[in-house]
Order: sequence, then structure tokens, then C-alpha cells
Amino acid sequence: MAMIAHRLGLSVVLLEQGRHPRVVIGESTTPLSNLLLERLSATYDLPRVAPLAKWGSWQRAYPRVACGLKRGFSFFHETGQMLVAASPHDAIADTHWYRAEVDHFLVVEAEKFGVEYYDRVRIESLDLLEGGTDLAGWTGEVEFCLRAKFLIDATGPRGFLHHTLGLGEDSLPGMPATESLYSHFRGVNRTENEGETPYPVDDAAVHHIFDGGWVWVLRFNNGVTSAGVAATSEVARELGLSEGEPAWQRVLDRVPALQKQFDGAVACQPFRYMPVVSFRSSAIAGGRWAMLPSAAGFVDPLLSTGFALTLMGVERLARILGRYFESDELVGQLQRYAEQTDGELVAASRLIGALYATMSNFPAFTAVSMLYFAAVSFAETAFRLGKPELATGFLLREHAGFGPASRRLLERAHVLRGVDDTGAFRDEVLRVIAPFNVGRFGDPALRNSYPVCAEDLLRAGSKLGVGRDEIVSMLDRSGFYQSHRPTLVSG
Repeated sequence: MAMIAHRLGLSVVLLEQGRHPRVVIGESTTPLSNLLLERLSATYDLPRVAPLAKWGSWQRAYPRVACGLKRGFSFFHETGQMLVAASPHDAIADTHWYRAEVDHFLVVEAEKFGVEYYDRVRIESLDLLEGGTDLAGWTGEVEFCLRAKFLIDATGPRGFLHHTLGLGEDSLPGMPATESLYSHFRGVNRTENEGETPYPVDDAAVHHIFDGGWVWVLRFNNGVTSAGVAATSEVARELGLSEGEPAWQRVLDRVPALQKQFDGAVACQPFRYMPVVSFRSSAIAGGRWAMLPSAAGFVDPLLSTGFALTLMGVERLARILGRYFESDELVGQLQRYAEQTDGELVAASRLIGALYATMSNFPAFTAVSMLYFAAVSFAETAFRLGKPELATGFLLREHAGFGPASRRLLERAHVLRGVDDTGAFRDEVLRVIAPFNVGRFGDPALRNSYPVCAEDLLRAGSKLGVGRDEIVSMLDRSGFYQSHRPTLVSG
């Protein structure tokens, strides 16, 4: 955001409470978030940021900045599994960001741009004025005063502006109260693939689902693995998550598949406990200030929605600053930004809340997840084809045909009873996603193992209003064909 604001010709100061490098979580990208990163890099001329959008270009450009290979989403449950590929090969795969190194890299790049950067900052006073904001405090041992025409808060949930302005919190529809415990580990064993799979199952965002909670496992290429658990407050109390490391052993006991994987693994960071995971600020923007989505709210790490939501916010704020910074329309544009940000947070909440509600019923859980994968894969394809008007709103929430029907299904997921009810629910999901399903989601022949297949996209062209040639051209531009494009015969 600071680099983009500088590109727009603004004088930018970046204030950091702590110091880099430092360990945080929020690590996993998705095809949609990487598409947004590509688009921002191209629109605002950020050539050194662009390689972060794909595993292959990252490894060529910045092999010493640690990250992980993410080929898809792996879900494991005691009754079954689901594998959803996000790329056809490693070169254009998504990534897990080792935030200590990636965040530091981005700060250094911002300084190279000409952004003024100060760390060890303590802001002791904030005055919101009609024409901007006055800030005063300390950076290290040096006192400072600063007048800014516009203030953007990127300090995370319950961050600086939320605390300083005494803003309230709103509830998140459908979400239970959740808690989390996590750390970074060394010596985590790999999971062996069983049978034919669309990618090595560990080269993914790995989710181990159990009743009332789930465990994530994300591998980096520096030997470190991020792992943690998120669970409803009731299950968190059963596991004693507030106790830290002893609770992690109880988590491993709860999920036998993890015991072998973490046999001999050692935590290389202190265990961190979050007593409250989800958050939604009651206000997101004002006359001369705005929160990034990451500061406006957070739902859960499940499905890695955080990066995409935040980059969508960066893109919108960049457009506002570029067009309306000195305009009388600024306040109205910021209000629209706040409404969109909140609406997307609520959409993510309804989705993830429905997934929590079905964690004890894996067939229902996989059916709910298909609403997500169908929506985001359709949106990504529409964006790459230059047809953004087909994919309105995160999770197609503004689409007249998908948004309301999806919401009704997510609400219904909370009250499913029995096998027959689950079967009828799955059938209705398949009916709703059919006009948007470009990945054969729900096809029983694939047995919950979904590759990324060019022929699936070619057959789905009519859903996007394009022919095969346009799909092939889009696949060429995106690097889909690793070596050469195969001959494709119409029919």
C-alpha cells in the first residue's frame, strides 16, 4: 500500500510499532490473491513485487527469501479426504509466505521507492482533523510530530485505530467463538501420498478436520513448518489451548494422522495462544482515514481468505487515492469502500461458519467447500479473461444468481440432520454451482480429488461467454502449459 501510494505521487510515511524481521502468521496465498498481486504490480509498476505472485518466478528472483510451495488445498478427516489443486504445475503454483523474511523484504523495497520508514514507533496522541490527522509520539528515543492528509491503518485486528478511537465490535454471522494455538516447527515428517493424487499432498495448505476444530500444516522451503489449531471455544477448553505446548500434544492425540508426522518435531518458536480469533470492527473508514481489510476484521485461517480480502482492499483504496484524494467525492468513496470491505468479511464469515458447523459431517463439509471453490475458480477465470463484470463481489456475493442461493445454503448447513438431509443438501449445492463450475467440482468420478485440467476450462467456455480460442489464449498468458501447448481438437 505504501509503495502504491508513492507511485501515485503522494508523500508517504510508514510507521511500525515493532522491528523487522519478526515472526507472524497469516501465511498462505491463493490463486485469487496471487492474481490480485499480479494486477497491482502491473497497474502500479512494481516489478520487484511481481515475482512473489508465483512459486517459479519467486524461486528465480528471490531464492533466499523463504516461502513454501502451495499446489492446492488438502483436507483430511477420519472418514475421508478431499484434494483440490490450484495449479497444474509448480512453476505457477501459489505460495506460503515465511512472513519474517517476506515482510522484511517488502519494507526494504518500500524504502527503496522513497517511502519514509520508521520503526520502534509509539504513537501517544492522535487528532483527527477536517483536513487530515495529527500524530505525535516517539520513534526509538526521538520525539516526532506528523501531519498526514490521510491515514491508513494496517495494524491488524483490534489494532491502532480500533483501540485509539474506541471503536466497537460487531458480531460475525454464522461464526462460533473460536480460539487458536500455533507455532513454527522443525523436523516435521512428510505425509506419504496414497494412490494417485493431483499433487504431493503436503505441498499444499493442509487441513486436518475434526469435530469443532481443525489443524493447519504449511511447509516452507527453509525447513520450517507452520502448524496450529483453531477450534470452537468449547473444544478449546477441552484441549486446554491456553496451556500452550502441553495442549499441542493433546491436539496430536485428537488427530492420530498427525502423531506420526510430528514425531520428533521440535517447536522453534514459542507457542502462541489466541483467546479470540475472529473480529469485526464497527467502523472501517472515516473522512480522512481507512483500515485495510486486515485491520477491519478477521474470520479464521480456514481457506486462506485473508490475503485475497486485504489485496482487494489495497486495490480499492489505491483507486480511491488515485482518483478522489483531493475530491469532494472522497468521503462517499470511503463509505462505499467500508461497505464493500464489511460485506466481504461477512461473506467469508458465513462460509467459514458453515464449515465449522459441518466439521463432524465430512460429506456436508465437502459440499459447503464446493461453494467456495466453484466461486473463486470462476472469478479467477473471469478476471484472467478480462471479464470482471461476471464475478461481482468476493465469493460472487453480488451475483444475482449465485449470491442469495449460496447464502441460503450456508444457513441451511447449520441445521443438517442425517444422511438423507446431507445428500439433498449436496444435490442442491451442485445445482447452484452448475452455471459457475469450471472445475468439475462434485463429479463422483473424481472421488473428491480435483486436478486443474485445461479441458475442463475449455468445456466451460460457454459459462463465461467465450470460445475455446479465448480460453487457450488465457491459459497461454497465465503460464498454464509448462513446456508447450498441446494440440486441441474441437468437438
